Amino acid sequence: MSPISLHWFLPTASDSRGIVGGGHGASIQATQTLRGPRLPYLVQVAQAAEYNGFESVLSPTGLWCQDAWLTTAAISQHTERLKFLVALRPGAMSPTLAAQMAATYQDLTGGRLNVNVVAGGESTEQRAFGDFLDKDGRYARTGEFLDIVSRLWDHESPFDYRGEHLAVEQARLDFPPAPRPQVYFGGSSAAAATVAAEHADVFLTWGEPPQQAKEKIDRIRELARARGRSVRFGIRLHTISRETSAQAWAVAEGMLAGVDERMIQEQQEALRRSESEGQRRMLDLHGGSATKLQVHPGLWAGVGLLRGGAGTAMVGSHREVADLIAEYVAAGIDEFVLSGYPCLEEAYWFGEGVRPLLQADGLL
Repeated sequence: MSPISLHWFLPTASDSRGIVGGGHGASIQATQTLRGPRLPYLVQVAQAAEYNGFESVLSPTGLWCQDAWLTTAAISQHTERLKFLVALRPGAMSPTLAAQMAATYQDLTGGRLNVNVVAGGESTEQRAFGDFLDKDGRYARTGEFLDIVSRLWDHESPFDYRGEHLAVEQARLDFPPAPRPQVYFGGSSAAAATVAAEHADVFLTWGEPPQQAKEKIDRIRELARARGRSVRFGIRLHTISRETSAQAWAVAEGMLAGVDERMIQEQQEALRRSESEGQRRMLDLHGGSATKLQVHPGLWAGVGLLRGGAGTAMVGSHREVADLIAEYVAAGIDEFVLSGYPCLEEAYWFGEGVRPLLQADGLL
């Protein structure tokens, strides 16, 4: 069994001791005081991730957060070995420019870039970026985008490419990236699965229970195998671990204590309008009810009442969270992209509490 990889998250929209919404229709609201996404704070989060042994930090993309490329490039100058999993949208830039930016990033950071390719889940947000394709069109274009980028990163001779959505003439990259960035990609629709099987190095899913995650993993693995490829699998989860299970659950429940029922209702209504299949699957876990939030032992869906995207948290003692990670590993998960509220403090709770147990279990 290969060792797992641990990644953390950069809160480039904002951070808080309470749940912060954002993306897929959820607005940036918090149940407690917001910490703005200012560079000094984000540097602290990145340095905490580096200190606690995380391989990289994921930076999101969207109208609701800071630009991932500029923010992480700035933070890279304040860290030494930490890698950056930078989200990019194929509908917002030329594939040749994206390939060139990635190569420059590798040169400037000593090879610390990987990319999280986001086809775009919401037409309303995509149109704000000047992208008017429908969902299936966005995935088809993403496949073409990655065709072009891959050939540029492989340092081919100048080439022409003409697809349904993208075309380049005599595209070339004089300075290819070293090392070649890994492509992370996620999506729960059939169109997303095809792109993942053809192009992803790591397929990402949001934090569904282990059995549901395994069903998705088996499907993508078979599609990739039919194309002569192998794919690693990652999962996006929040984490709340403490010395005892009771302490951890008190923190989780405290995040919703006193939350206005109207806020939950408004966020749920907004999220139900999402076009994202993954978002629908997140909502199905709790059905909008605050009374049935433990959807698997140690897996809490309370985050998804207010937050778009990743909506579940591993909650429990350090030992219980480590055991739940082992369940995901048994289901086929290789990489864990984690976060907490707030990201700064939770990086230490996990790094000092859970990580040593994973090390002792032989998972790292």
